Amino acid sequence: MVPSTDSPLVTIAQGTARGVRLAGALVWKGIPYAAPPIGDRRFRAPGAAEAWEGVRDCSAFGPIAPQNEHGPLPIDPGLTVDEDCLSLNVWAPERPQNRPRPVMVWIHGGAYYLGSSAQRMFDACHLVERGDVVVVTINYRLGALGFLDFSSFSTAEQPFDTNLGLRDQIEALTWVRANIAAFGGDPADVTLFGESAGGGAVTTLMTSPAAEGLFHRAIAESSPATSVYGSERAASIAESFLELVGLAPAEVGRLRDLPVDVLTAACVELVQQVPARVPGTLAVAPTVDGDVVPHYPVAAFRHGLAHKVPLLIGTNKDEASMFRLMKSPLMPITPDAVHQMFVAIAADHPDLPVDEEQQVEAAYPDYPKKRSAMEISRDAAFRMPTLWIAEAHSRVAPTWLYRFDYATPFLRAARIGATHGTEVPYVFGNFGVVPRDPTFKLGGRRTAAHVSDRIQRRWLSFASAGNPDGGETETPWPRYDETDRATLLIRNADAVVADPDRDLRRTWGEEVIGFT
Repeated sequence: MVPSTDSPLVTIAQGTARGVRLAGALVWKGIPYAAPPIGDRRFRAPGAAEAWEGVRDCSAFGPIAPQNEHGPLPIDPGLTVDEDCLSLNVWAPERPQNRPRPVMVWIHGGAYYLGSSAQRMFDACHLVERGDVVVVTINYRLGALGFLDFSSFSTAEQPFDTNLGLRDQIEALTWVRANIAAFGGDPADVTLFGESAGGGAVTTLMTSPAAEGLFHRAIAESSPATSVYGSERAASIAESFLELVGLAPAEVGRLRDLPVDVLTAACVELVQQVPARVPGTLAVAPTVDGDVVPHYPVAAFRHGLAHKVPLLIGTNKDEASMFRLMKSPLMPITPDAVHQMFVAIAADHPDLPVDEEQQVEAAYPDYPKKRSAMEISRDAAFRMPTLWIAEAHSRVAPTWLYRFDYATPFLRAARIGATHGTEVPYVFGNFGVVPRDPTFKLGGRRTAAHVSDRIQRRWLSFASAGNPDGGETETPWPRYDETDRATLLIRNADAVVADPDRDLRRTWGEEVIGFT
């Protein structure tokens, strides 16, 4: 049934849920979409959600996935951290409707070990009110519980499944298909969107047979699309994790008995160790398992194996500056780290030209200054994978490419610029939700509101009509193709530029460069 504005109750397969009204939207929070992944279900694929009796109170967010509570993504007061975290939230417009509404499903980022759907940045009231869409935001397992692959140590008595976080996302999308009509959404009109690790999940799910038919359009913001590794590397990282918790591979079954805090602490240490050993790699990430992820995602796009759904994809101009600011090891931002990254890539790709590193570095005039090192890291992690995907996907499905260049006066003065994640508040229309946020210390809020207005119109137009032009008042945004390579540059005023990354493409070449 369509929810009533007098009493925001919906009846779905599991039971009846009561939501709340917030700023022109009807909101249901903390709805379980899968069985609790605890006990014997730890490290196993998600099970079907359990039914409940009576009316379930869905006025507050559910627990968020176990993670470092004092890490770079602060956890809002009032939220709980718990292994039983597989829930989602639904925002629907309060006004009456005469047809099923398009649905947008958001996957949060956080390097596959941080974050949640409860971050205030992801409040979807503005989107649903403005776009007449239904928005779903999901939690999924993170870190060791979601993206470490222990399957190489599986036995009949102690089985371990792969890609648990991705399997959770697929289960959430399956829940959406079965239940979203009760909230007024159209299960046949779903746009999947996400940023950073969430964007990586989007591009990976576009190549997953298990996700086929569960979404019909996709938006990938700053996807680290090449940060998906083979089973051999995944097994090595899993073994390093076992060492951190004091277990031998033969004792892997004891992982199900360890306190979750022990797993979380070891994962935080592993996240620091792995990129220090091999710059440019992540400790926790999706794995090519021959099942959920049958191929390296970028290679799958290049061979026409991705789902042929319309795709809107892009990156930010200054992705890497945030990692310098946070002193994060997740990206190599010094000349020495960049060199070590190329050494490791060469070991994985012996067919690459022996002077590949020198050719790339020569294209960055200020190298080896740290800023140029960050630009190389940015392009290796984000921009080039995005270009490789856009080029390949444009051959089989409508594709649009953007680059987010806008930065407020303070962010420009601080030499942060349009860094990683700065487009997210523009997408959701939420500013000032991060404590002590200095973004507007030197002004710029009015311009930012205009930029946000345009982005929201384009994203919503894409989700509703399959075209991100955004209306007659916006600069037309042509599809990306290999002839014109039209790219929307999002600045104070939008501009469409033909092939702005031509030199970059020629420098890096056609061969996909990443880790196996």
